[in-house]
Amino acid sequence: MKVAIAQIAPVFMNRDATVARVVESIEHAGKQDCALVAFGESLIPAYPFWLGRTGGAKFNDDRQKAWHARYLFESVAVEAGHLKPITDAAKRSKVAVIVGIAERPLDRGGHTIYCSRVFISSMGEILSIHRKLMPTYEERLSWGMGDGAGLVTHRVGPFTVGALNCWENWMPLARTALYAQGENLHVALWPGSVRLTSDITRFIALESRSYVISASAMLSEKDLPGDLPDRDELATPDEILFDGGSCVASPDGSWLVEPVVGREELIVCDLDMDAVFKERQNFDAVGHYSRPDVLQLKINRARDATLAE
Repeated sequence: MKVAIAQIAPVFMNRDATVARVVESIEHAGKQDCALVAFGESLIPAYPFWLGRTGGAKFNDDRQKAWHARYLFESVAVEAGHLKPITDAAKRSKVAVIVGIAERPLDRGGHTIYCSRVFISSMGEILSIHRKLMPTYEERLSWGMGDGAGLVTHRVGPFTVGALNCWENWMPLARTALYAQGENLHVALWPGSVRLTSDITRFIALESRSYVISASAMLSEKDLPGDLPDRDELATPDEILFDGGSCVASPDGSWLVEPVVGREELIVCDLDMDAVFKERQNFDAVGHYSRPDVLQLKINRARDATLAE
C-alpha cells in the first residue's frame, strides 16, 4: 500500500487558507495513488507556540486573552462544516486522511480548544475524532484534556490504522489501546521537530512490530503574517520554528524513510504487509507475548460532554 506524509506549513492562524493547503496535498497524494495521507498535529490553524514566547502563563493578561480569542475564532468546529473541503477532497481523490486540528467542539460548549486528530475515510466520511488525552506542559494553557472516545482504529487497505497526537505517543497504555485493536500501522502526529521524531518512531515500531509514520508540520519566521501581534517577539529573522522531521519506520525498527528536515515535501513510500507478519513471529505485544491473565487494560471510550443525555 502506498502512503504519504504531507509535511507542510499552515497558513498561520488562518483556518480556511490552511484547509485549502491540506486539500491541495490530498489531491497530490491521490494523483500518486496513495491510499492514505497524514498531516501534522494541530496543523489547522496552527500549533500555539506563542505561549512559550509571550508569557503564556500570565493570569488574566490582556495579551493572552487576545491570542486566545483569535485562536478560538480560527479553530475548527467540525459541526459547522469547516472540514467539508477536506472530506470532499478525500472522496474525490479516493484517499484516507489523518489530519491534526485545533478543535472547538459544540459538545463542550464551543469555547474550549482541544488538540484533535481527525480520521477521514476515502469515501469522505469522518470516522473518528480523537482529542489529545493530556496536553503537554504549556499546551495546557490553551487546550483542554480529551477523552478515550477516539482511541479507535480503522481499516485502510490491508492495514489497521491508529493515530495519536505528539507526546501521548509516549503513553504506554494509549499505545496498547490501539495495539489491542489489531493496529499494524501507527501514525504519530507532531507539530514538527526531528528532535521529537528521531527516536520514538523507531521505538514504537520495535515495540508494536508495526509500520510507524511520524507526520510533522513546518513553520518558519517567513510563514508568520506581517501584521501578527508580537511578531518580533515570536521569531527572529529567518528562524525555523518547526523543522519537520517526518519519517517512516518499518516493523523491524529500521528506517523506511529517514527524517526529512527543513523543507516542505509530500513524502511517499510503499508499505508491505508481509513485513508485519514476519516481525510478529517472535513478538506480539497483545498476542502471544502478552499475559492477559496477569495484565489487562481497561478503557473508557465514552465521549465527555457537559450535558448528559
